[in-house]
Amino acid sequence: MSRIGKIPVIVPKDVKINVKDSLVHLEGTKGKLDLSVPHGISVEVANDRLLVNRNSNTKQSRANHGTIRARLANMITGVTKGHKKELEIQGIGFRAQLQGSKIVFVLGFSHPVEFEIPKDVKVMVPTQTSIIIEGADKEKVGQIAASIRNLKPVEPYKGKGIRYLGEAVRRKQGKSVTK
Repeated sequence: MSRIGKIPVIVPKDVKINVKDSLVHLEGTKGKLDLSVPHGISVEVANDRLLVNRNSNTKQSRANHGTIRARLANMITGVTKGHKKELEIQGIGFRAQLQGSKIVFVLGFSHPVEFEIPKDVKVMVPTQTSIIIEGADKEKVGQIAASIRNLKPVEPYKGKGIRYLGEAVRRKQGKSVTK
């Protein structure tokens, strides 16, 4: 039995849950999310808890058991509190600016880089060198943060680029001149 999968997920009072066949629909103050449950896993609502059960003992069902429970817990957190990722831009002249539904980056390329923001994610640019991404879906927030970070990954010599807030970057020494 999966150690994570057998732990029930506690559902707050302000979250509405609808389980139909293999689809779980959650609705809260921060948004609505759906999860398609794979074959071999069943989800049931008992009192104020979500129970994830495994119908068969196949290798795939055992692998999905804890994963589905963790995803449901993340979804409940997302529709109640939301998920958040913060990025920072380091480098002389590097900056970001919000223009409507896109972010325009100046990252040392010969042209500005535009990044389109999906509708179900909220992106804020409080300063030119910081970006905050918020949303109900943890996977989508993380994917957008990773996509923005990949526009200009941190280089190891000077540490310039886009990084997560508080991310440690291993720096390299560079060339040394010998005479």
